[in-house]
Amino acid sequence: MIDAVAKQMRSHPWLYGIAVAWLLITSTSLSLPSESPSGPMKLSAPANAVPAQLFGLHIHRAFGTTPWPSVPFGSWRLWDAKVHWPQVEIRKNEWQWDILDREVELAEKHHVDLLLPFGETPEWAVRDRFHTAIVGDIGNLEDWRTFIRTQAMRYKGRIFYYEIWNEPNLPRNREIGTPERMLELAREAYTTLKQVDPNIQVISPSPVNANGLDWLERYLQLGGGKYADIIGYHFYVRHRPETMLELILPAKELMRKYGVGDKPLWNTESGWIRNPLTDPIDLVEQAPGWAARAYILNWAAGVDRFYWYAWDDDGHDSIPFTEEDQATATNSARAYGEVQKWMIGSRLESCERQADENWVCKLTRESGRNAWILWNERRNAKFDVPKSWGAATLTRISGEQSAWSGSTIDLGELPVLLEAQGAHQ
Repeated sequence: MIDAVAKQMRSHPWLYGIAVAWLLITSTSLSLPSESPSGPMKLSAPANAVPAQLFGLHIHRAFGTTPWPSVPFGSWRLWDAKVHWPQVEIRKNEWQWDILDREVELAEKHHVDLLLPFGETPEWAVRDRFHTAIVGDIGNLEDWRTFIRTQAMRYKGRIFYYEIWNEPNLPRNREIGTPERMLELAREAYTTLKQVDPNIQVISPSPVNANGLDWLERYLQLGGGKYADIIGYHFYVRHRPETMLELILPAKELMRKYGVGDKPLWNTESGWIRNPLTDPIDLVEQAPGWAARAYILNWAAGVDRFYWYAWDDDGHDSIPFTEEDQATATNSARAYGEVQKWMIGSRLESCERQADENWVCKLTRESGRNAWILWNERRNAKFDVPKSWGAATLTRISGEQSAWSGSTIDLGELPVLLEAQGAHQ
């Protein structure tokens, strides 16, 4: 049965998500953050303006059946997009580039940059043939170097971001995913990529879940930071977006501890996967708010990019971005587009949770006007708006906008934007 499942997963990469969910439930060594603790919290947001590239996506079938997304986004990660090593070098030195060529052309046409992750080994390159390509280690480092070099040469000047490995700490990567082995692969890949093009940026292997922090610490302790321009992590959580902070803030602290605190931290894959991995999410009253808040909080906590999983998933997302046609945007996807209007080009001056679990995040808009994003992470609540704000406009995450002149506002899980009329003096 295991062999049959492995064959199915090689034929249908989206099944990896199901396998991961199953492993998370059945493995006692994995854990996810629990409900976020209550109480006041202040986040230190980056000083620079929010870039469009913060808003990343995964698109599985853009090369074929999926129309280009109807919401804007700035960056695209090619995971589960049929361009992993086994799908590109189908046999030793036999290459199949048609899908990746098409995806690169689409990215260039729509002016989004590409992140190409590594994370599977072809059967012909596996050291131990008793293991499948899903869990098998690379037998010959020269095969690894050849693959990296050939791909980087073909797309030189077109793909600038490469990620060393996808979720190395999961059980399915047990043959290859140790920090020690990943360090060896990262050293070879980093050196090869930089030889091809010094402008290429390398993202470290990206662990996932709470035990990924232990993996990241060991990797950085071994010196893994030398072979990365950017530190990657997958900040999946079981509950509301605020629980992401239980992973993001410790990851940032580990980066400081091991001398790479000045490097960017990217959330290269995250979202919410269906039960049993996550609790049910109301698609009208919660999901749009969770999608928007996840981006606000990631940026506020120091994450420079966040690649949402996924635009056109196969029905396994708790917060889907498309309807069953894989094309029509859901309310959550529209919220993803709306929060970009609020944030891109703005500077996030402060972001804090108050004692009553109301969140207040202050922006300076590109126009110079002050604005505030407000929500409550658990319940409906009241918020007294300071008169000094001079708030004149209310925008809901649906995009609905109206004049505002009140003194108290109702808050819930769907964020709202209050904006002052004039520029900040």
